[in-house]
Amino acid sequence: MSLQTAQNQVHQWIKKHGVRYFNELTNMAQLTEEVGEVARIIARRYGEQSEKKSDQNLDLGQELADVVFVVLCLANQTGINLEEKFQEKLKIKSIRDHMRHQSNQKLKR
Repeated sequence: MSLQTAQNQVHQWIKKHGVRYFNELTNMAQLTEEVGEVARIIARRYGEQSEKKSDQNLDLGQELADVVFVVLCLANQTGINLEEKFQEKLKIKSIRDHMRHQSNQKLKR
């Protein structure tokens, strides 16, 4: 699925189920909350914190999808074509970061 298709699907969902988009500040707070949920799973499942019994059934994929959903909402409501911007960013990163990462001794372990 393309990012443009995903943006369109989110927009249709909002129109059908969500009444309207939350305002940008609310969505930013929502995004922060969702990223926090991802961080909690990563810290406990892959980091050094012990995983609580109540966290063991949390689905990292679902939480990442929540992050993507809110990002798509923010892109839609601010008029950003995320697919276009993502492609631009990949080009920038490919040029800017290629040699930096290739020559990073820390990554060659």
